[in-house]
Amino acid sequence: MSAIKKISVLISGRGSNLASLLDAIDAGRIQGRVVRVLSQRADAAGLQHAEKRGIPTTVVDVKAYPTRDAFDAALGDAIAVDTPDLVVLAGFMRVLGAAIVQRFAGRMINIHPALLPSYPGLHTHQRALADGVKWHGCTVHFVTPEVDVGPIVGQSVVPVLPDDDEASLAARVLDAEHRLLEDVVRWFCADRLSVDGQTVTLRDNAESTAEPPTSCQHPRD
Repeated sequence: MSAIKKISVLISGRGSNLASLLDAIDAGRIQGRVVRVLSQRADAAGLQHAEKRGIPTTVVDVKAYPTRDAFDAALGDAIAVDTPDLVVLAGFMRVLGAAIVQRFAGRMINIHPALLPSYPGLHTHQRALADGVKWHGCTVHFVTPEVDVGPIVGQSVVPVLPDDDEASLAARVLDAEHRLLEDVVRWFCADRLSVDGQTVTLRDNAESTAEPPTSCQHPRD
């Protein structure tokens, strides 16, 4: 069995992906532990999920730094305190520069609310509805200096229904995000992922018997 991995999670808002991840860890579905939750906003509601479980939190206030590079350096130092094996951007609404991304290369992942490479950036649900697509979803990828183009680990697809508005579609995608992020973090913590350029391979695990959601478009346990 793989050693328990240390996980740092970065959030900016309510932290629903963080809460779901913590529930999965508490239930023993992931062989990892969250060692710190960080945010660039002191009012991020999701920090409470960590505080209720006694997990350390750190706020690196973006307004306290004169440049993006200065903020990134401070954030990187705050992350490095715990020497995490994995850094999860779970709704972290801040573009990170090349220096901090390279500092944690190969161990920083992001959950994006669209099927990359379609709809990088913001307002993904609104854009998908405007384009009249029939399928939408979410993606977990390794973070690289270029925004939303890192190696894709997994994707989950949801249908766009005829009566969908932005709120209803966002809710369905968020539910898929929770399941997909749990899967990817579990795979990482079990040392099942390998990256070759833009290709991520999920290695087989004969001991795994879990039945994951059928919506993910990556080979599953």
